[in-house]
Amino acid sequence: MPKIDRTHVPFDLPNKPHSLVQEWRNLTFMHWEVDVDKLAKHIPDGLEIDLFKGKAYVGTIPFMMKNVRPRLLPALPGVSTFPEFNVRTYVKKNGIPGVLFLTLDAQSRITCWHAPRSYGLPYRYADCDLEVSEVGFTWQSKRKSDGVMLKGSCEIVGSNRKATPGSIEYFMFERYSLYTLHQGKLHMAYTLHAPWEFSDATVDLVHNSLTDSYDLGIDVKSPDFVHASDGVYVHTWPIKEVKP
Repeated sequence: MPKIDRTHVPFDLPNKPHSLVQEWRNLTFMHWEVDVDKLAKHIPDGLEIDLFKGKAYVGTIPFMMKNVRPRLLPALPGVSTFPEFNVRTYVKKNGIPGVLFLTLDAQSRITCWHAPRSYGLPYRYADCDLEVSEVGFTWQSKRKSDGVMLKGSCEIVGSNRKATPGSIEYFMFERYSLYTLHQGKLHMAYTLHAPWEFSDATVDLVHNSLTDSYDLGIDVKSPDFVHASDGVYVHTWPIKEVKP
C-alpha cells in the first residue's frame, strides 16, 4: 500500500491509521463564482463559507471513484469502482478549510445506501457514465429520483502543473478535510493525498440541471474556471463530531 507524504498538508492529520483507501480519477473540475447570500442557505449552522479574495465558489466535478475499500482489504469488482458526479463548495471551521458537498450523485447503490447513514454524506443514486479519450473526458448522469442531469465533455488544453500557494487553484484544490451534517450534528473527516496535478481545460455542457437545482443565480453552462486531472490516490479517516 503506497505511503503518502504529509508535509504539504497545512494542518495536523490524525496519528491513528486511516480507515479507507480510494482513488479519484479522470476528473473535470468546473467552478463558478456565486453570491454568498444565495450560497448561505445551503450551509449548515456552525460552518463559515470560505472565501477567496472575498468571493465564494461552487464546483461541479464528474469523475471516477476507483478501488474504494477498507484499509488492508482488497477492492471488490463491481462494487469498489463507480462514476460519481458531485457539487461542492468551500467552508472552514476552527481554522481548518474543507469541502462541503451539496450532493454526490453516484452509480453505486451500496454507497448511496451506506454513506448517508454512516457519514451523513448526501449521496443520491444516478445512472452515470464517464469515458476517457486522448483529449479529455465525456460524461453524463441522470438521477433516478428526479431526473436531474449533467451531460457534457471537457478537452484538456494546457500542460500539467501544481497549484501555486495563494492562487485560486490552490484555494479550490488543496483541501484535506470535508464537513458533513450527521444525525443533526456537524462532523468532519480528514483526507490525505499528494498535491493535485492538473491542466487547464475547456468544457461543452449540454445539460446541467445538477448545478442548476441549487438556484445559485449562475449560468450553469458557462463555468468561470475549468480544469482536468488524472487524479490522486487517497487515504481517508472516519468522521468525528466538531465541537463549537
